[in-house]
Amino acid sequence: MAAEAVKENSLPGKLNERIERLASELKVFLVEPKHPALLHGDLWGGNIVASDSRVSGFIDPAIYYGHPEIELAFTTMFSTFGKPFFEAYQALAPLQPGFFEERMAIYNLYPTLVHVRLFGDSYLRQIDETLSSVGF
Repeated sequence: MAAEAVKENSLPGKLNERIERLASELKVFLVEPKHPALLHGDLWGGNIVASDSRVSGFIDPAIYYGHPEIELAFTTMFSTFGKPFFEAYQALAPLQPGFFEERMAIYNLYPTLVHVRLFGDSYLRQIDETLSSVGF
């Protein structure tokens, strides 16, 4: 996605170089799940149907299998769920250390790059901050 954004002049070369350095070190940050999970792939407030304060459905799926943390991270991009959700989630399936500190931002890097391509440079600062937060 970064390479495509560079081709379209949406992503500056310097940021791409930092992304490439991070990509070469991902195994240091990411952990394999015990089992892959079926992910919605585009889980944010606009794709959740609710009625009477209850979730009644999810729409616009981009379904794939992956680490459950990927979906959890994506929900933080647009503040889909708050602290009570994450507390309840962790009571059922505790997150491994480092999710909130590093992996959440790393998992959100790809959808942020998609947003750079689709919506422009207003997302570049978020990419810079993510890279800086993990030392790149």
